[in-house]
Amino acid sequence: MYFLKSERIGFSKWTEKDIELARSLWGEKNVTRYLCASGAFTEEEIKTRLSLEIENQKKFGVQYWPVFELATGDFIGCCGLRPYKLEEGIFEIGFHLKERFWGKGFANEGAKAVIQYAFEQLQATNIFAGHNPHNVNSGKALERLGFHYISDEYYPPTGLYHPSYKYK
Repeated sequence: MYFLKSERIGFSKWTEKDIELARSLWGEKNVTRYLCASGAFTEEEIKTRLSLEIENQKKFGVQYWPVFELATGDFIGCCGLRPYKLEEGIFEIGFHLKERFWGKGFANEGAKAVIQYAFEQLQATNIFAGHNPHNVNSGKALERLGFHYISDEYYPPTGLYHPSYKYK
């Protein structure tokens, strides 16, 4: 069931059958408030996001994978990679957790597993990350993980310039 595990988290892969899980994550306004200009995903945007993740897995072997708490099997959210500058071997990392799992170290633990996977399994040369400028906690989380600020990069879904980071 899990292709990757950390101490408390199991990583799976999105399929078309996971629409309810997708709704339970991207239907939470506190999860999506920093992901798009409107602050909330419509039903169509949730379906589009799920399709994008599935397509990224097919084309590039990565996605923001669904993650589950190993002890309970509870769906936590997603954490993973997407293509960024593949010609340079660079992937983008991201994590979206359901609100009830915030502040419990799951983002950090999941991201560490994904970083190791990127370098060891995908032979990534670097990892990019960005966050909404209003989400200061994401910036702090990236810095704790070892990411270094490089610039602000325009992110069309929010219409804002997001602080951007590289791992190396």
